[in-house]
Amino acid sequence: MAQFPKPLLLLDQHFRTVGELFSSPAYSELTSIFDVRGGFDRPMLRNEFLGILPAAEFVVAAKPEMSETELATAKRLKAVIEVSGTFQEGLDYDYCFDNGIEVLSCSPGFRYSVAEMTLALLLAGCRGVVDEHERFRVGKEQWLDDHAGSDFTLYGQTVGFVGYGEIARECAKLLGPFSPMIKAFDPWLAEHANSLSGVELCGLEELVSTCRVVIIAAIPTNENVRLISRRLVEQLPSGAIVVLASRAHLVDFDALINAANEGKIRFAADVFPSEPVEPLSSYRSARNVIWSPHRAAAVDGGRHPIGEMILHDCRNVLAGAAERQLKVADRSTVYSIVRAPMAAE
Repeated sequence: MAQFPKPLLLLDQHFRTVGELFSSPAYSELTSIFDVRGGFDRPMLRNEFLGILPAAEFVVAAKPEMSETELATAKRLKAVIEVSGTFQEGLDYDYCFDNGIEVLSCSPGFRYSVAEMTLALLLAGCRGVVDEHERFRVGKEQWLDDHAGSDFTLYGQTVGFVGYGEIARECAKLLGPFSPMIKAFDPWLAEHANSLSGVELCGLEELVSTCRVVIIAAIPTNENVRLISRRLVEQLPSGAIVVLASRAHLVDFDALINAANEGKIRFAADVFPSEPVEPLSSYRSARNVIWSPHRAAAVDGGRHPIGEMILHDCRNVLAGAAERQLKVADRSTVYSIVRAPMAAE
């Protein structure tokens, strides 16, 4: 029986490692289906990458950089998959769109770990876990005291999501047992309002002024720099908690810290305007905050869903099946995303 060659998959995932993206079973399955070239836990030499490209049917890369001229050599190319966490500059998207080459992002693969961290930060903030822990360390803990005006239960709260994409929806699932009332601001979903069960779409000002819990989960774009402005921060209810689950790009970070320092709100974040944070930064001495050093997905196996999604979508591309688990680039959104500053997960 004739043996047909496996489709070639060019894997240039560095700065990621193979083990970070793929569990051992998933990577074994990948290599059983595809002729995998690359997969080095080091940067791939450019001439090495371009030498393999003409035979590749799939390119998986942390930062896929290919010009029109380079893409034109890849006559067999079916899909380009980025594994940094967002669409980036450096790829000729128009050439891909015009020539039937799919462009996919691994961003949905972060939804489980980031939603879990969001819930952890939220619960810690609602119940004052970090504040009371620090008091305990210096002998100032408040045994059995009610913390009126600061701590509150998550049960039955009105929770507002700024952006209601993959991460927000996964977080809403985790919040289900608390029976929250969910509000969301997401202009991209306005036309689908009737199909969103259990979610009230509303304006941004209404959301920040009526929700005691505000979760920032929108994708950074050119249009939403400092979407949560100083003026909107001033409209937050006293005693609210704001959890930044997306990027500092979306908020007036200093305004949120000032509100926290003044005791008006609690603020929790896994990301910062500039990373790593300087040792003497004033962020380190801020009050009523919970800081996490960009580690929402930094858990054993936390990025393995990306590998599973890559496998799923590559199989579907080969089979001509339409379903995709990764995020699909399209002209209406990609150019507003690729130029927005965004650190990798």
